[in-house]
Amino acid sequence: MRPRLIALVGGSLLMVALAAGLAAQQPGVHPVSGRRYAPVMGYQGAPWLERSEREDEEAPDIALNVLKIAKGSSVADIGAGSGYITVRLAARVGPTGRVYATDVQPQMLNILGRRLLDRKITNVTLIEGTFDDPKLPPAAMDLILMVDVYHELSEPQTMLRHLRAALKPGGRLVLLEYRKEDPMVPIKPEHKMSVAEAKMEVEAEGFTLSKVDEALPRQHILIFVAKP
Repeated sequence: MRPRLIALVGGSLLMVALAAGLAAQQPGVHPVSGRRYAPVMGYQGAPWLERSEREDEEAPDIALNVLKIAKGSSVADIGAGSGYITVRLAARVGPTGRVYATDVQPQMLNILGRRLLDRKITNVTLIEGTFDDPKLPPAAMDLILMVDVYHELSEPQTMLRHLRAALKPGGRLVLLEYRKEDPMVPIKPEHKMSVAEAKMEVEAEGFTLSKVDEALPRQHILIFVAKP
């Protein structure tokens, strides 16, 4: 084979290899579990977060009871949205505690800020995070909570590393996710997660799944702790 032909063949093989590598990466798919990331709900969907049926469908106070949040705790509500969970967390931690409510959409934070002002809630700090960093203070959180949020993260691995850095020793990372294992849960499949998926993805970033609680009507309560 002539040198020029060898070079052309070699170049073609390299292009094929690069193309195969790019295809294998599959943007929008988790590299560990193969789960496809769900699209983020825009701020226009805030009324859905406040729907009257949510109390029966998600039983948020039961979830918070399971977590046994102590007065004076520092907790983070990641993807806080309009503040449906944030205001409940603020009541749980009390005036000596602090809630860090983060969201990537300033419009959501504006909605939440007005809600806090109307209710005279003063123990909440609003933070505009990014898709891969919640901008939390390091080693400061007793609890980090994501309610129907983790499955929408487009950079879950980097986000989890930042969340781990924000936890105090012994702090907990908690995910509430609709059960993918249950076909009767009326949510699109990409907005559900199985216990196996969550365990595989989160444990790959230095956490251990310490408890799965199924007290809620439609969601898993997945409690993780950072590995020593």
